[in-house]
Amino acid sequence: MKIKTVAEYIAEGDSPEILFWVGCAGSFDDRAKKVTKAVAKILDAAQVKFAVLGTEESCTGDPAKRAGNEFLFQMQAMQNIAVLNGYEIKKIVTACPHCFNTLKNEYPDLGGNYDVVHHSQLIEQLLNDGKIKVEGGEFKGKKITFHDPCYLGRANGEYEAPRSVLAKLDAELVEMKRCKAKGLCCGAGGAQMFKEAEKGDKEVNVERSEEALALQPNIIAVGCPFCSTMMTDGVKHAEKEGTVSVLDIAELIAQAADL
Repeated sequence: MKIKTVAEYIAEGDSPEILFWVGCAGSFDDRAKKVTKAVAKILDAAQVKFAVLGTEESCTGDPAKRAGNEFLFQMQAMQNIAVLNGYEIKKIVTACPHCFNTLKNEYPDLGGNYDVVHHSQLIEQLLNDGKIKVEGGEFKGKKITFHDPCYLGRANGEYEAPRSVLAKLDAELVEMKRCKAKGLCCGAGGAQMFKEAEKGDKEVNVERSEEALALQPNIIAVGCPFCSTMMTDGVKHAEKEGTVSVLDIAELIAQAADL
């Protein structure tokens, strides 16, 4: 795929409608790269005029801020804001709720004001507008449960967009006992992704994965690269990776739309 950068648009005297903020996981983690490609395929199929920053994109600073290093966060944020404002970016989509939350809620204080959407929200809109057509048969008879990302759900109150998207699949959507506002964290948020677990008798991701696996799903759907890693590890811990897949919403839609 040839995805244009904002710089290439500007060089042609044009500008994209929307910036796809790829994020650190989406750029460097091999598993998350597949989600990045799925989002790009969806945007491409829907004929959305989008671009990426490429090498001009840096970490939003979320892990630094959550780990308590406000100074480093502000340095990273200011660098990104200078780039975004320089290109007069108005709208941003990201497949990472951590990037979504930081860009949406924390950048305005530092002079970065953008219309920021999570990929589940944009995909919902594209499906509702008929810009992507989902073929029914791909997931017929499959059972899917959705794990709410903390920074999309409780932090930003978005529970319906991902479920609305999943409802378009010809599958049975089942809910865990702890879901939506009462959903349990996968254990990776707040920069916990990058440190050893604290003492206890069970890992958080194992606890959460057990809740999901108790429903006997074929697929655990996620909307966050951190959640994807933690839930996949939990499924492996239960030795269920042969029967249960952990897939991002974008991957499910790209697959169902045969992109």
